Amino acid sequence: MKISLPIFALCIALVACESKKAQNSLPTDSPIAVQVAKVEQKTVKTAVVGSGLLSSSQEAKPSFKIGGVIQGIYVKEGDRIRKGQVLAKLNPTEINLQVAQAEEGFAKAQRDQKRVQSLYKDSVATEEQAQNVGTALNVAKQSLEIAKYNQSYATIVSNVDGVVVKKLMNEGEIVGAGTPILFINATTEADWVLKIGVSDKDWTRVQEGDQAQISLDAYPDMTFTGIVKTLSQGADPTTGSYQIEIRVQTQGKRLATGMFGKAKINTLIASQYQIVPVESIIEGAGKSAFVYIPKGNKVQKVPIQVAQIEQDKALISAGLEQVSQVISTGAGFLAENSTIVLK
Repeated sequence: MKISLPIFALCIALVACESKKAQNSLPTDSPIAVQVAKVEQKTVKTAVVGSGLLSSSQEAKPSFKIGGVIQGIYVKEGDRIRKGQVLAKLNPTEINLQVAQAEEGFAKAQRDQKRVQSLYKDSVATEEQAQNVGTALNVAKQSLEIAKYNQSYATIVSNVDGVVVKKLMNEGEIVGAGTPILFINATTEADWVLKIGVSDKDWTRVQEGDQAQISLDAYPDMTFTGIVKTLSQGADPTTGSYQIEIRVQTQGKRLATGMFGKAKINTLIASQYQIVPVESIIEGAGKSAFVYIPKGNKVQKVPIQVAQIEQDKALISAGLEQVSQVISTGAGFLAENSTIVLK
């Protein structure tokens, strides 16, 4: 079992406080009985930990390409939808009139071209006039194609199998081009991702394809497996963190957008740590703490950096590189230059 560093630091502070009280009750010149523990070396693959919210890798906010009055929205929040299903339509009156207008303009341009071509053959119309009507015909044809294209996008059709998370507008409302109408998620097993934010240092340790263990608050007794899918190539301007997307295997469980989860990513980068008993660490604050080391019948206080806690052992990333022993039992009763006696 691993213990979070903030909780660990609080425990250390409480123990240190009680220990100081006990120390004050001892005669100042009395040696304090202690035990020492050997500092062990261990190579451990670095784990990156983060938390975030569950979402679909195929989130979508469909919208109309053109503005208009919403004629109908045919789904509601929570509905399951299928690929190709019609979700919403605009009132077609205005766009149909625009198509009809473009068709009339194209028909007129065709008539104008025929008339001017005949006059050009009889040397009545100039070459410039013939070129101008040709250009007008091409413009009218393109305007008709644009109107028909817009007409085809007056209907929203789902491009995925999924679920409607939120309905953003209602029938009868006037909507602008590109304004989202619905918020939908794909719901296949391969579409769920946990998005977490990490520091730049942790970001450099993670690679696409790294394995992860994921815990969700909705399923406190389960551990889900995941694989790192993507790493952002820039920091979030609001938080300054780098986003990592982890594809989550549902393992037969029903998931929903917005579920809170924590992830531990097992990287391929190994680091060398010094291992000491947890009881030897004092005055923890975040990742910073202290240990006492024996110096004859005295002790020396040494600052350290705690990487992580594993059961009753602490992995130290800095501070003990040249140290072979630390005070374990009795460390909480010591002060700088205390006199000790080994049990």
